[in-house]
Order: sequence, then structure tokens, then C-alpha cells
Amino acid sequence: MDLDNYPPPDLSWSNIKHYLGTRISTLKPPKLTEAEKKHMNPIPALRLLNKKQWLFVGVALAGWTWDAFDFFSVGVVATQIAEDLNVTVKDVTWGITLVLMLRAVGAVLFGVASDRYGRKWPFIFNNFLFVVLELGTGFVQTYQQFLGVRALFGIAMGGLYGNAAATALEDCPPEARGFISGLFQKGYGVGYLLCVVFARAIADTSPYGWRALFWFGACPPVLIMIFRFFLPETDTYIQSKKNAEAEGVEKQFWQGVKTTFKSYWLMFFYLVLFMTGFNFLSHGSQDLYPTMLRAQLGFDKDQFTITNSVASLGSIFGGMVIGHASFILGRRLTILLACILGAACIYPWAFVTGPGINAGVFFLQFFAQGAWGVVPIHLTELSPPALRSSMIGIAYQLGNLASSGSSTIQATIGTQFPLRDENGKIRPGVYNYSLVMAIFIACVFVFLFVVTLLGPERRHAEMIAGGAGHRSESDEKIYDEEKGAAVNVEQVESPASTPERSASPLPTTEVNHTSETLPGSQK
Repeated sequence: MDLDNYPPPDLSWSNIKHYLGTRISTLKPPKLTEAEKKHMNPIPALRLLNKKQWLFVGVALAGWTWDAFDFFSVGVVATQIAEDLNVTVKDVTWGITLVLMLRAVGAVLFGVASDRYGRKWPFIFNNFLFVVLELGTGFVQTYQQFLGVRALFGIAMGGLYGNAAATALEDCPPEARGFISGLFQKGYGVGYLLCVVFARAIADTSPYGWRALFWFGACPPVLIMIFRFFLPETDTYIQSKKNAEAEGVEKQFWQGVKTTFKSYWLMFFYLVLFMTGFNFLSHGSQDLYPTMLRAQLGFDKDQFTITNSVASLGSIFGGMVIGHASFILGRRLTILLACILGAACIYPWAFVTGPGINAGVFFLQFFAQGAWGVVPIHLTELSPPALRSSMIGIAYQLGNLASSGSSTIQATIGTQFPLRDENGKIRPGVYNYSLVMAIFIACVFVFLFVVTLLGPERRHAEMIAGGAGHRSESDEKIYDEEKGAAVNVEQVESPASTPERSASPLPTTEVNHTSETLPGSQK
């Protein structure tokens, strides 16, 4: 297929006016088809996975979960690191910022490697880097060494997500991909929960303090490497390798990037804004929260562990429940409702200091991370089949890059709001992080609400991206119903359709029944 045949966005005033005028009406929950009703219960779909597919899901989930554990380790013990290295908490948060800034580098490097050499060995090498860098973090003696090691970790962290997602999803039956996608995404919340629990069990009890947490973090990746070693390549990768064109992986990868900017620049720009909002929401509500509990509220070790564990549970349950609800309510409406309900939880999350703080943090993370549960499938539906991997991968990592300074921004602003003791004297190193985080997250909810409201929705587009003759029964029904109908307002069209027929200024996702992910794309 010629990638240059995709129609460019229609930016005529009449089309833009019509598009903006339908942003409210298109929020109406769609009428469920019989095929969709069948998908409301995920259990039958999950039974379609065979043993090998479940093992792929398991190893990918394990890798992504421990990736999150390694990332959150700095935030959970930031105050101890600052004391040991004789720097401020704001200085330590630069270690978090560097990780986020360099993830895009890892996404490109390991994305190309996984498409050229397979999913298996880049995944194993990625986890080997985790072992080395986690051990190295525990042995640093200066602040400069700390930043250097964490910068390298950012590259390794950015390289794992695409490979792990491909391992979990590309052999997965179409009927189960939505649920498995949400399950995989919530591995991040599980990693945070494990980090909090092991920080209490290890960092708070070991004579080596925070360093012991990083040394421990280097151990599970060894088991994950062994797990992956005994599994084969995915069937999808083996087949795509056979069908690869002769010009090479990198050339096709960069051709896909070029075409993304040429024909889908408006959609690409929207997805970057969309992912910027979501990454600000995630990092803005999580990265500095442990510091607030310890430094500002003075939580003891048990209180700290309980509150952070409750937050993680809210994240995990929210992702499952709200992600699945988007099948009924639609992607945009589900995200908008999560933003409204999440914003209503800001006050108890930030300002309640008694037992009620656990309820506040549970429900804020339930709605914030619950909205995240919609992200994988929504991004898939908005991206054209032939550019889906490259567009999602680059937009996701650029959104991460844009939000990389969230914890440092919050910590810096927090220094402008010092707290005083009962005698009116400033408490050294103690700031009103609650106020700063509350204002910050409120702004993020508003931004994400507006971006989602103004954005498009192409529900079910990912259901019909597979090969013709390999579509599921539900895919056939959905395709028959949508051939002559609209998905909300945006039409499901063929590549031959003219741009004027689309009700959206954004380029229309092609209905394609062949797998056309670029061999060199970031999965």
C-alpha cells in the first residue's frame, strides 16, 4: 500500500465549523449492537487466549510492572536520597525529569531493534540494563553520579513499553484486545503499589536505607529475563518478518514518520496534546505525592505505606472499570466524566489530613488513572492502520517529554509557599505541596477536558484493522453495520474517499482489512 495515498486534513472553514458544531452532539452514547453486547462481558473473550498467548501477556505485564517499580523508586524515597546526597528534594526530582525526557530516545532505539531482531532479545537486553542501572543507582556517591545513572535509565525505560505492548497484544485475539490492553496499562499502577510496599519493607528497615531498595529492584528483572528466554517469538512477528520488504526496517520506519508529518500532521499534533495532558495528569498526581506525605504531613512509615497503597488500588480498579465502561459510553464521554469526577476529588485528596485522606486519594486515582484505561484503545482507533504504530509511539513519548518537568515544576513552586510552625517560624525544607498540587491538577483536568471535548472519536476502528478472512464474528457484524454509516460524525471511509466527504478536519481513518503496521514502527 502506498502511504502517500492518505488524504490530507480538510481545513476549509465550512468543514471546521461543522466539526466544532458537532462536538457536543457526538458525545451521545452510541446504541449498542448485538456484537458490542457480546463484548460487554470480557470473560468469553479471555477464554479465547491459548496458553502461549497468556504467557506472552504475563511476561509483558511483568516487564512493564517492574519498569514502573524502578521509575517510582526515586519518588518514594526522594527525601532520604536528598538527605544522603546533601541536596534538596527539588534537586532529586531532576532525576525523575531526566528519565521522562530521555524516554523518546529509548523508544526509537529499541523500537527499531525489536522490529529488526525480534521481540525476544531486545526485551531481554532491556531488562539486563535495568539490572545494571538499578545496581548502579544504589552505589552512587554524588548527586552528579545519581543524575547520570538515572538519565541512562530513562533510555532503558523508554525502550521497554513498545516491545512489551507488542508482546502482549499482537498475538491476542481481537475480541480480547481491549481488556488485555487495559490490563497491561494497569501494570504501571501495580508497579507503584509494589514500590510502596517494598520501600516500607526494605528501605525503612535496612541499615543501607534507600540504597537497599534499588539493589532489590535489580533482582526481579533477572527472573523476567529467564521467563522471556524460554518463550519463542510472537507468531505475528514471525509472519511479518517473512512479509517484510527488501529495503530494510529503518527505511520503512522513517518513511512512516515522514508520511505522518506530511499527511497526518493535524491528527499527530492533536495526539501529542492529548498525551501531554494525560502524562501531566499521571505524573502531576503521583510523582510528588510521597514527598508531600512525608515532608509536609509528617506521615510515619505505616501511614505512608497505607495511603500510597490505597492510591495504587484506586488506580488499578479505576483503569479496569472506567476503561471497560468506554465500550458503552464511548471514549470521549467516558474521559470527560472521569475528568469531572476526578476534579471533584481534588480537595479531599490534597487537603484532608485525617483518615479521610485515604478515601480522597483512592477516588482521585480511580478517576485519573481510570481515564488512562481508555487511552490505549482510543489512540489505536484514532491512528490510521498503516501509520498506527509510529504515530502512537512518537505522540506518546513526545507527550511524556512535554510533561517531564511536572515534578520539578511542582517542587519549585512549592518553595514559594513555606509552612510555619505554631510560633510562626518557617519550618526549614517544609512547603505547602498540597496547595501547589491541587492547583496544578485542577489546571490539568481542565486542559484534558477541553482537549478531549474538541477531539475526534472513531469507535471500533481498531476492530476492523485485521486481515480480511481473519476477522472475528463481531468484527464482521460491526463492519457490515458501519460500511454505510458514520462512527459518530467522522465517516468510516475507504482510501479512495475524497476529503470533502469527511465531517472532520482531521484525516479519516481508513477501513482496512489487512495488517499494515510498518515493520519498523514503534509498537
